[in-house]
Amino acid sequence: MSLDRSVRWRGLDPVTLEHCHIIASARDTRIRSALITPDFGLFCRIKLDEAGQVRTLRLERTDGAVLELFSDGGGNWSDDRAEPLPALRGCIDIDLSVSPLTNSLPLWRCDWVIDQPQRFAMGWIDAGAMTVRRDEQIYTRLDDTRFRYQAADGSFERIITVDGDGLVLDYPGLFERAA
Repeated sequence: MSLDRSVRWRGLDPVTLEHCHIIASARDTRIRSALITPDFGLFCRIKLDEAGQVRTLRLERTDGAVLELFSDGGGNWSDDRAEPLPALRGCIDIDLSVSPLTNSLPLWRCDWVIDQPQRFAMGWIDAGAMTVRRDEQIYTRLDDTRFRYQAADGSFERIITVDGDGLVLDYPGLFERAA
């Protein structure tokens, strides 16, 4: 994937704004994002390796709270003190609660067949609490621009519309593209 573009999203509930810049090459993908929520501002940096697997994540809120995660690309995670995070074993992607950007990570990385669901173990990050936990999610490609997103426990489902770069255009009730 080759990409060098900025994208903005508006969060609908709660009202948020995100400005994101993505630079992707054959070597790696680097993502920088700034988010404004009703309760805090957040700077986000994500680095993916050449296979599209998350290797580093750094979140820094404007109140000074920081969360850093590191992955070996094979599903083993550690924090900023190099302490292993066994609860995330097997997770390749992350899902940031206040951003639709992270929905693109598994979309970019996988080969897709229409109507064939794929299950992912994600490191789900609550940006308000600056915590991470394992979350099982299912994505199903419906056509060239739509994916069904489901929580594996059946508690949540949405049809997400993406552009040609696999970036969210519309995530009903939660996010929409602003620019």
